[in-house]
Amino acid sequence: MKKLFLVLAAATLSFGAAYAQDANEAPAQEAAVEQVAPEAEAEELAGEPELTGEPMHFALMKKFLEGGWEWMLPVLVCLVLGLAIAIERILYLTMSQINTKKFVADVEATLNEKGVAAALELCRNTRGPIASIYYQGLLRYDQGLEAVEKAVVSYGSVQQGHLESGLSWISLFIALSPSLGFMGTVVGMIQAFDDIQAQATISPAVVAGGIKVALLTTLMGLISAVILQVFFNYILSKIEGQVVKMEDTSISLIDMLTAYNKR
Repeated sequence: MKKLFLVLAAATLSFGAAYAQDANEAPAQEAAVEQVAPEAEAEELAGEPELTGEPMHFALMKKFLEGGWEWMLPVLVCLVLGLAIAIERILYLTMSQINTKKFVADVEATLNEKGVAAALELCRNTRGPIASIYYQGLLRYDQGLEAVEKAVVSYGSVQQGHLESGLSWISLFIALSPSLGFMGTVVGMIQAFDDIQAQATISPAVVAGGIKVALLTTLMGLISAVILQVFFNYILSKIEGQVVKMEDTSISLIDMLTAYNKR
């Protein structure tokens, strides 16, 4: 948080220096413009597009400050925290994926050749929720197939809970970001009406500031929600695929142990 405030302060100082430089150059530019005929000036402005040359990050920081840091900062915090949780979930899900077909074939071959103890060791040395489910099932083989099936179902639910950990926070930030943006919108509109009341007149110059804050906070909240929603749906799709594999391989384990028990 301290680093963010330092960045904002540095950006503010940069804006001040840029505006001061523009203010110093303004008289010379006005003197040069006065020597140009109105018709020639109009043609020049119509024929040449305005080129600012402003870097994108500088423009974004400028809009961030124009929207009011007291309303834009909470939305930015929601976006950063949501992205942090989403990236952590994506890394966790990616690291938990294995070659399912190869793992099942290795467990079956090890079980038939070396027994349950060797299959347990193989599952212990393999990462991912599928290997953990297999380990819990094989650990209860001596209690009967019914105990194995109950262990697989129960531990499968536990592993699914681990996969879905943190998604509730992402959902919260998705809902909170536009809400904070709309709150800033309401405050900006109230500010605009207060300015109208204070000036006792309705003019674009009076209401522009409040309406601009309102629009920028709403835009920031919607952008944050859209970005987090994309990550949220991607994580859900990966979890669904992993859960399907867990259910499929659990059935294979029961069939595998049933065939081994008949030997």
